[in-house]
Amino acid sequence: MPATTAIHFFLELAVILGACRLVGLLARRVGQPQVVGEMIAGVLLGPSLLGRIAPGIQHHLFPPGQSNTVLYTMAQIGLVLYMFLIGLNFDANLIKHRAGTAVAVSAAGIFAPLALGSLLAMPLLARGIYFDKSVTLVMAMMFLGASIATTAFPMLARIIFEQRLSGTPLGTLALACGAADDALSWCLLAVVLAIHRGNPALAATAIIGGILYSVLLVTIGRKALTVLGTIPERRKTITAPVLSTVLILLMACAWFTDTIGIYAIFGAFILGVAMPSGFFAQELTTRLEPLVTTFLLPLFFVYSGLNTQIGLLNSPALWAVTLGILVVSIAGKGVACTVAARLNKVPLRESIALGSLMNARGLIELILLNIGLQAGIITPTLFTILVLVAIVTTLMATPIFEFVYGRHRVDEPSVPPEHATTPTEG
Repeated sequence: MPATTAIHFFLELAVILGACRLVGLLARRVGQPQVVGEMIAGVLLGPSLLGRIAPGIQHHLFPPGQSNTVLYTMAQIGLVLYMFLIGLNFDANLIKHRAGTAVAVSAAGIFAPLALGSLLAMPLLARGIYFDKSVTLVMAMMFLGASIATTAFPMLARIIFEQRLSGTPLGTLALACGAADDALSWCLLAVVLAIHRGNPALAATAIIGGILYSVLLVTIGRKALTVLGTIPERRKTITAPVLSTVLILLMACAWFTDTIGIYAIFGAFILGVAMPSGFFAQELTTRLEPLVTTFLLPLFFVYSGLNTQIGLLNSPALWAVTLGILVVSIAGKGVACTVAARLNKVPLRESIALGSLMNARGLIELILLNIGLQAGIITPTLFTILVLVAIVTTLMATPIFEFVYGRHRVDEPSVPPEHATTPTEG
């Protein structure tokens, strides 16, 4: 019954929000972003911990079926709103100043993971327990490469703000590289999904449609959307009609990009980039961010946690595979980006700091993995392994950054606060 589902969902929400807040606070105590704690809380509430120590309670709280469908839908709404906020506060002009280095580091962050992922995919596919039986070698190579290549772009934006790097050479370079690598990773995923569905036209639709959507929105769309910024600027507030118009556009863009095969969060991010900056962006972020980051986004981490079953890694061989994928992931992303930056004459400390930031996978990899699991490309075993890789590489980012760069840095001039990246959890 719908009423019974709703009543139960309220209980789920209370438990999820309480657990994420508690573990998030503990994470902040040890110098980690709130989002790291929320990632861990999601795993703890799933079958990996709560399902082991209190299976009855875990099954009662998160039963399969319609309750999970509601949780999934709410989580997707949270992701769309969150990625819209990231786009809203992304200053594309910052990329122009270090374009050459950004291209080199981004290329290293894509091609090295693809090469190493391809090598890993061959033995993993042969084992038969990591990918669905319908997955070909090329698909396995591309999916694993895309998984290793992702960067936690939202978390990257948060660290850059907290470390007062907005508008600095390092902050600019990190944002540019993170955005480029994630865009390419989503293109790879679109190709894998199209091949998996047996329709190459889907890949062409996704990539060409995504390019046209992006170009039109940041050119013609940006000019058309300026009217949304003039009204709040004049009235010094965002009115209800303006806010509802923004939300209608956001849901329409999310629907469109999801329909053509590149997923709702891509459409949300590009719409955010095309929106007017300045007062409008600041005011809209102030309105939406608290609800999104404290209420909706934690739902996604718990939904991912429900699909993460650490108990599946029940042999030394599986843990060895996990360790191997972790090492390859660090080498393919963190080390490769560090070397590329150094070869482009970025100072050593900055190069290592950049590599540590690029190596964090966080929320973005969880999104990609959930898509792969839902589409039947990867098995729960590989899903669990890659979730652990995402958590560990995200945990590594802040301590390494602080050790090699943060405590040694001399404050650099940055852009004025009104042009800086707004703080966002993730």
